[in-house]
Amino acid sequence: MRGIKDFNFPAFAAATARLRSEGHLVFNPAERDEETFGKDIGKSPNGDLRDAVQRGFSLRVALGHDMAWICEHADAIYLLPGWEASKGARAERALGEALGLEILAERES
Repeated sequence: MRGIKDFNFPAFAAATARLRSEGHLVFNPAERDEETFGKDIGKSPNGDLRDAVQRGFSLRVALGHDMAWICEHADAIYLLPGWEASKGARAERALGEALGLEILAERES
């Protein structure tokens, strides 16, 4: 999530761990980015996309992976707090709605 320290990867990891412990199959776009572009791809003091691009990140590749997984496998979209400000999360939500998937949003604590 651009504009958030480390692109909010720690929040993605926490939500993923919790959901998996509840028995859910979770696709975590942050994990996919780390697998595709390297473990340090999420490091950025203020979530500036240029930080990731300098390390080889491609938004087209990342969103392509995310959207393909949603189309092929998802039965729900789970949104983290602050999703409204994320272009990627808004696109994922729109795709989920177009596909008729359940849309769930984590409450801010």
